[in-house]
Amino acid sequence: MATISCHLEVVWSHQASGPARPALVVGVLASCGLAVSLMQTLVVPLLPRFPRLLSASPATVAWLVTATLVAGAVGAPLLGRLGDMYGKRRMLLVALALVSVGSALGAVAPDVGVLIAARVLQGAALGVVPLGISIMRDLLPADRVGSGVALMSSSLGIGGAIALPLTGLVAQEASWRWLFAGAAVVGALQFLLVRAVVSESPTRTGGRFDLLGALGLAVALVCLLLAVSKGAEWGWASAGVLGLLVAAAVLFAAWSRYELRTRSPMVDLRVSARPTVLWTNVASIATGFAMFASFLVTTQILQAPVATGYGFGLSLVAAGVVLLPIGGAMSIFSPVSARISARYGPRTTLVLGTTVLAAGNVGLATLPGSVPLVLAASTVAAIGAALAYSALPLLIMNGVPSTETAAANSLNTLMRMLGTSSCSAVVAAVTTGLTASVAGRELPSASAYVVVFLAAAGAAAVAALIAALTPRSPVAGAAAPVPVPARAA
Repeated sequence: MATISCHLEVVWSHQASGPARPALVVGVLASCGLAVSLMQTLVVPLLPRFPRLLSASPATVAWLVTATLVAGAVGAPLLGRLGDMYGKRRMLLVALALVSVGSALGAVAPDVGVLIAARVLQGAALGVVPLGISIMRDLLPADRVGSGVALMSSSLGIGGAIALPLTGLVAQEASWRWLFAGAAVVGALQFLLVRAVVSESPTRTGGRFDLLGALGLAVALVCLLLAVSKGAEWGWASAGVLGLLVAAAVLFAAWSRYELRTRSPMVDLRVSARPTVLWTNVASIATGFAMFASFLVTTQILQAPVATGYGFGLSLVAAGVVLLPIGGAMSIFSPVSARISARYGPRTTLVLGTTVLAAGNVGLATLPGSVPLVLAASTVAAIGAALAYSALPLLIMNGVPSTETAAANSLNTLMRMLGTSSCSAVVAAVTTGLTASVAGRELPSASAYVVVFLAAAGAAAVAALIAALTPRSPVAGAAAPVPVPARAA
């Protein structure tokens, strides 16, 4: 490992002044975004098998997803704030180290308890993308920021499209422990690449870390996300879920009051309350909901039995292969998004992207009768997601001071995750509430998926409306609009 790191540092020293430097930085940071997608989908193909493999109940196994979700939600804003204060590259390395350690622990986990602990450490991956985006803003030439941020932001969707069939194939043909071992190797290699290629950002906020604010935010987020992620399983009217929601509301209110009064807050709520930042974050929740519906539900439809009237009876691996072109579409349209943002502004890109995303979900709501039509509608939705997701960080960076980009982007990532978590909860509630009997099995009815896709289309339309009506509010020290590259002028 040390030899590889030294070699990379030598390569970097030769290329530091050359034109390849920005492309190298973008490539390394965007590859970290792909790793985040890998961490999110790592256990998805195995969830039906883990109760037998680990001698655990389905409810316990579900924590392999919930633990990562909650840990990521808590860790992302903490890493973002620490990055603004002490160095974004430093915190990015910390996050990658936690991911590598968690993955290695998962590969040798003797029981489900240790595996859940490993998944908690892997949750640090959620902080990688906002830190990488903020590093790009600080280090890249102005004409490369837009395309770099677009690729980094879209890497979540690209990685998700690639990772699901890959993890499904490994889970089907080999031991599940190889998934974690491979993730550990990927995390270690990315740690070395970032250490060798990416310089530290010169922009710092300084100040004192708000430990009480961090703890308050962490507890409030745990209460909220546990309620959202477990609502369908525990019952939305259960004492546990209602108690968690009430606790979250009380804690957020107390936390907000404290943050407004402290001199060096964990989250600067006055900046977050500016119209551009506030409404972009609200639109991010709706965009996350709309994007995740097509990713989550389309795979289920492709694998559903033909007897349902809407399914195609594909295996997990075959369904993943069918959806591989989605990753290619997102790769192609992330630079397109950057050019649209450079010429017309990221707000226009967000309106366009969410409109296309709504159209894709409407197409899926018709429950297309052939695999090519499903792929076409899914690709439209993916293109919209690529455009929208690429524009969101640019809008945030244009609305906050340069000293707060990591914390602001981490908060925006958290908002997107609230959208995806809410979508998962809605999908679970609708598909268990609207069912049909097929060959003696209770499966989601066709109307359940129609409801889900129409809800996603509505969420995308709301995001488009919010983006169109949000006023521009440039901030002193905020990122300037990304210029059009000379070759495109």
